[in-house]
Amino acid sequence: MIRAAVVGVGSMGRHHARVYGELDGVELVAVADPDERHRAAIAKRTGARAYESYQRLFEQEKLDVVSVAVPTSLHHEVVVCAFEHGVHVLVEKPIAASVEDATDLIRRRERNGLTLAVGHIERHNPAVIELSRRLKAGELGRVFQVHSRRMSPFPPYVRDVGVTLDLATHEIDVIRALVGSPVLRMFAETARNVHETQEDSLISTLRFRNGVVGSLIANWVTPSKTRECRVLGERGMAVVDYLSQDLYFHENSDAPSRWDAMALFKGVEEGNVVKLRVAKAEPLRAELSDFVQAARAGTPPRVTGTDGLFAVAIAQMLLESANTHQNLDVRAEVIRRGWPEVLRTGLDG
Repeated sequence: MIRAAVVGVGSMGRHHARVYGELDGVELVAVADPDERHRAAIAKRTGARAYESYQRLFEQEKLDVVSVAVPTSLHHEVVVCAFEHGVHVLVEKPIAASVEDATDLIRRRERNGLTLAVGHIERHNPAVIELSRRLKAGELGRVFQVHSRRMSPFPPYVRDVGVTLDLATHEIDVIRALVGSPVLRMFAETARNVHETQEDSLISTLRFRNGVVGSLIANWVTPSKTRECRVLGERGMAVVDYLSQDLYFHENSDAPSRWDAMALFKGVEEGNVVKLRVAKAEPLRAELSDFVQAARAGTPPRVTGTDGLFAVAIAQMLLESANTHQNLDVRAEVIRRGWPEVLRTGLDG
């Protein structure tokens, strides 16, 4: 039986507690949260012991795994404490508030031989998994563009970081996984409209080494929630709705029907629109199942600490581009900042 805990049982952490209680072979033994109402409600519902501080939780409980769902500014210190007590960690995205903190967590994980998973939950979304499978099978032919939109009303509970680190990192991670190529350069514009201290709107473009151009829009100023990614290629366009887990294919009827005829690609003509079958499931359940299995077997989780590091690095560079109003060359920026070699090779090849 895997003994699990959750640190931070507010808006997201309470769902982690629920899912741990539903997983076979897992026992939710404890939760920690400084808000008495939050921890008491989860303890009453699940029977888990409740602690005011995460330090006390790790001192008193013998744990195998823990989910860390605290504000981003606290990620580093909580994960470090968990590692010091020999506990495998899934930390909500972003992995940390900076590249330096994220790098430190990865190095600590390596030294301790522990699992570090990052909660980029959309990589466990069945529609995203199916889209990724079809792209790898070449069903869209050569990919031209990826357009991602993640917009919602303002969340009053997010105070320590802006929309780029908190929201756009979801899409950064998904785009990287779908494109499968290093980023060459990027440009971004941000704005602060309603947030007291942080940017709440982002519009950006990313150029990948394989020629794909990506666009990413994220904001907290849209009155309705939108979670969508569009991938445009030779054979048509795939559209995934993260919320409904629907996946559509808009056919380019002018595309050659034979793979070896793609060199004869001439243009685009509107064709059929097909809703592709996706076996729907709860992404969080899939994410925690993957994490627990990785901890049990000592194998990498679907989203590793290094994946989380890449997302934070790109987010920081987008913010730098917005602040300086410049198009950033990734290699030059990584060298300028003195970031580790894994970023130099993983981001720009």
